[in-house]
Amino acid sequence: MQRMTRSPRTDRKDPAPIRPATAADVAGVIALDHEVTGLAKPAYWQDLFERYGGTAPGDTRVFLVAETAGRIDGFIVGEVRAWEFGSPPSGWIFAVQVRSRLRVQGLGSRLFGAVCDSFRAAGVDRVRTMVAPDNTEIHSFFRSQGMMAGPFIELEMRLD
Repeated sequence: MQRMTRSPRTDRKDPAPIRPATAADVAGVIALDHEVTGLAKPAYWQDLFERYGGTAPGDTRVFLVAETAGRIDGFIVGEVRAWEFGSPPSGWIFAVQVRSRLRVQGLGSRLFGAVCDSFRAAGVDRVRTMVAPDNTEIHSFFRSQGMMAGPFIELEMRLD
């Protein structure tokens, strides 16, 4: 997949720096996710940080945050996965969130670029994700980053 090069909008004088998440960031991630989704999931985010936080460039698990003045304004989480159903190693993004009032200002694109840089450093040449068909906002975001339909089809069934 060819990566599109973009210049994020720079109308913010001091863009939020992007860095690996720390344990001190978990409360801010929980608050941001709750603010945007309306769902409180503290145990989920604590578990995710324990599995994916504290990483360094080149690691196969990535949890990045964008922080401004002590407040988490965005985050992205992913990992390099390999060989499920014949898929070569690739980066997978499974969580991304940006504070609503900061959207369309380039922060999501910067987070996406940073996680892709981490995946490249880990030795992979593609990135994947899944989106719900009715979530047009996140679908549009990933399409704007140059993502398109991949070679796999998701299948599921109810277990009840």
